[in-house]
Amino acid sequence: MNQDDLIKSINEKYKDLGENPDTYFAGLLQTKPITYWDYIQVDTLLSLQKTQTEFKDEKIFVMYHQVTELTLKMMIHEIQQLSEGENLPEDVWITKLDRLKRYTRMLITSFDIMKDGMSYEDYNIFRAALTPASGFQSAQFRILELYTTRLKNLINSQGRERLPEDPGLDDYFDNIYWKDAGLNRKTGKMSLTLRLFIEKYEADFKRLAIEVKGKTLEERVEQMENPSEELKEKLKQFDHFYNVAWPIVHLDTAQHFLDSKGENKAATGGSEWKKYLHPKYQQRKFFPNLWTAEEIQNWGS
Repeated sequence: MNQDDLIKSINEKYKDLGENPDTYFAGLLQTKPITYWDYIQVDTLLSLQKTQTEFKDEKIFVMYHQVTELTLKMMIHEIQQLSEGENLPEDVWITKLDRLKRYTRMLITSFDIMKDGMSYEDYNIFRAALTPASGFQSAQFRILELYTTRLKNLINSQGRERLPEDPGLDDYFDNIYWKDAGLNRKTGKMSLTLRLFIEKYEADFKRLAIEVKGKTLEERVEQMENPSEELKEKLKQFDHFYNVAWPIVHLDTAQHFLDSKGENKAATGGSEWKKYLHPKYQQRKFFPNLWTAEEIQNWGS
């Protein structure tokens, strides 16, 4: 596009918006050149690592979890586009699913930073200063689940036994799998970690569940006419990556720091982490209709 055509196109752009192009051209004269550090907000980003102790590896621990949260945000960004788009062509789905698998692979391999890249001794001292904070309290993890699958798929077998015949929103949330990490179902006693998490986020989670009803990725796939075998395979790969491979690596990392010397330490959030983290206990599946009964029976094996 030559200069005259470019100026003409810019004029048409602002006229179509009902704006005076001259005002925008005048503003452009005053605009400073953009820099990498301003665009990426580098100074702000690098100032967000606040530690509780003087142990050097605690800063690694903080940055690792910040990277994880940014990765989850990228994943939710992709999932929202699939959730909000009706009748999207399969090639868009396949592209997004490949991205989601790539991001999940980052989460899986990044656990080496924790397992092999931090001092075992230092971590097991400074972690006490983090109680009752826990990675369990990542709201984005729950947001991703709600966008991806129906609430009923976030209830494990024990939870399904507690559900009434016609469960409503509150019933599902009362029995959702992740509450088992901090709620004694027999006594009703709830950990501080879980209580603080519920107080801050549960109302938002419920609003989101209502908003995405009928638009989860699981439901969008069911609305398709004859989805291809390639698409189904991509969905299953993402499902397995996120709901089996990642939790297993998480569990292995927890065992390295909490149980490798037979000490059976408690998680900072107080959960029964050996049981809670295992996919066989969580039983979270985003696309259960794509799996055989045998595959579901052996989930996480």
